[in-house]
Amino acid sequence: MQGISEDDLIANLFAPIAGPGALGLKDDVACFTPPAGCDLVVTKDALVAGVHFFTDDPPEAIARKALRVNVSDVISKGADPLGFLLAVALPGDVSLDWLQTFAQALGQDAALYSCPLLGGDTVRTPGPLTLSITALGSVPNGRMVARTGAQIGDSIYVSGTIGDSALGLYMRADAPAWVAQLSMGDRDILRQRYLVPQPRFALRHLLRTHAHGAMDVSDGLVGDLAKMMRASETGARVELARTPLSDAAKAAIAFDNSLFETALTGGDDYEILCTIAPHQCASFEAGAQACGVMVTRIGEVVAGEATSFVDASGAQSVFKRGSFSHF
Repeated sequence: MQGISEDDLIANLFAPIAGPGALGLKDDVACFTPPAGCDLVVTKDALVAGVHFFTDDPPEAIARKALRVNVSDVISKGADPLGFLLAVALPGDVSLDWLQTFAQALGQDAALYSCPLLGGDTVRTPGPLTLSITALGSVPNGRMVARTGAQIGDSIYVSGTIGDSALGLYMRADAPAWVAQLSMGDRDILRQRYLVPQPRFALRHLLRTHAHGAMDVSDGLVGDLAKMMRASETGARVELARTPLSDAAKAAIAFDNSLFETALTGGDDYEILCTIAPHQCASFEAGAQACGVMVTRIGEVVAGEATSFVDASGAQSVFKRGSFSHF
């Protein structure tokens, strides 16, 4: 990228999308006052080209994914986003046009999720392109919904549909034979779910009033549920037939049944996984419906340490891997 300095980059592209606490991005820090009576919730996710996205993915999609995966973490705790810090490591082949499109999309999502840019850093790298976001949120004192909170007897719910993004990634990376069997509409659905996550922003208040435990599904439903149960020192029984699948995912699985495991373990869903006390289930479902978010009861929290996934016949299923892992 030639012809623009770091100061110009910040002033022209990022300062216009910054929030009040960012001080116009003219200082080394941000300064803001958290809402009275609230705890701060802090999370960080990094995205690396070739690992979390393809280098030729649209810049607007990369920007939205970078912010949304962090927003998803914040809202899964029942928290309201407050803002974010952005670190960008730019290789030399990133153009000014690319950065302008990236910054514009980032600003649009910052407004959409009430999560303004507060500051960060821009550096050059030999590659690959790397983005790191630290997101801040607020939740009333003592009301954060931790993954450690699941209780025996709770019903286990998941929002939206599972597996679309993993199938979209698989479709993009390997061009498998089953893709040709899908309609163009189904291909577009899977591709878009991979490119641009849809964090369940509308559920954040319901979670803090109804959920005992919650987290977002980033590394795969099977593995992430097991993580939450371990953290809560409980077990779970999940009925696989209840797994919510989109029509596009169902169409793919109909051609290749092994894709069901891909859907359950592939990750990048950014749906909400939560546990709800039995007497709260009806209210939670009604609230989710009023918010326009589909939620599905897939199992229950049980005593012990085992998390089991059973098929329609009641037989336990075993997966080659539980979830995506970098290591």
